Amino acid sequence: MKPLTSQQIRGTWGTVLLPINADDSIDYARLGEEIDILIAAGVAGLYTNGTAGEFHTQTEDEFDRIQALFAERCERAGMPFQIGASHMSPQLSLNRVRRSVALRPGAFQVILPDWVTAGHDEAVSFLSRIAEAADGIGLVLYNPPHAKRVLDMAAIGALKRAVPALVGAKVLDGNPSWYGALRAHTTDLSIFVPGHHLASGFLQGASGSYSNVACLSPAGSVRWWKLMQTDIAAAQDIERRLIDFFASHIAPIGQAGYSNPALDKLLAEIGGWADVGLRLRWPSKYLAQAEADRLKPIARAMVPEMFA
Repeated sequence: MKPLTSQQIRGTWGTVLLPINADDSIDYARLGEEIDILIAAGVAGLYTNGTAGEFHTQTEDEFDRIQALFAERCERAGMPFQIGASHMSPQLSLNRVRRSVALRPGAFQVILPDWVTAGHDEAVSFLSRIAEAADGIGLVLYNPPHAKRVLDMAAIGALKRAVPALVGAKVLDGNPSWYGALRAHTTDLSIFVPGHHLASGFLQGASGSYSNVACLSPAGSVRWWKLMQTDIAAAQDIERRLIDFFASHIAPIGQAGYSNPALDKLLAEIGGWADVGLRLRWPSKYLAQAEADRLKPIARAMVPEMFA
């Protein structure tokens, strides 16, 4: 596909989760079925190898096979897609971009080097070399709250000025002052915020979400995004109940020691939209089916619009 501009990266994007077999291998047949379901749900686009996609567990051969399968299905369906080339090692991240550039994604997602903290000059050096390898395909900086260095909007804007190939960022949002900084420093970037904050974020200048809500219900997240365009008050009412559901029923599980990938797979199992499963790759612990079964009626009672 053609490289995406910052103006084209909008809306609710779905993340690709890894179905894992009992022997810790990736189930590529189930992975392909999941991608097809996400495409049919009508999300604005798809991406691989976020935290939910367990990029940190993949061998390089597995990475290549996932991206080839993913790109083929998205291209066939005309679905915008981004490839996550993140790795804690900048050398491996660079090589992932070099090997994937022939698949011509709309953008590459990367994290900053994440063992030794990268300062501004090192971040510019890293992103510049990644951009050179990307051969005209834009970069989306993935900067989650658990990153070694969490950037504010001024710092992200400074990276954009130094590396024009940067077209977007995935970040944790904040208060109205934070959104003021977004509007002051990053108007030429696509800024994506957490899915369950998207209605209020959209109202204050966010472009969309690489969405945990799409993990719960891809089709429901699309309906909610469309509602934001026509009835923001109704969309914000749904957001309040989503935030309540996440705070009351999902966050405590994370606080009990389960990882973000475990929570994302739990959301998908609650939603019941694909045969992804709850299993994570070794050594990460994952939730039992009983926990998903317990939360299914709670989610449907609190946010029925997601499951209409």
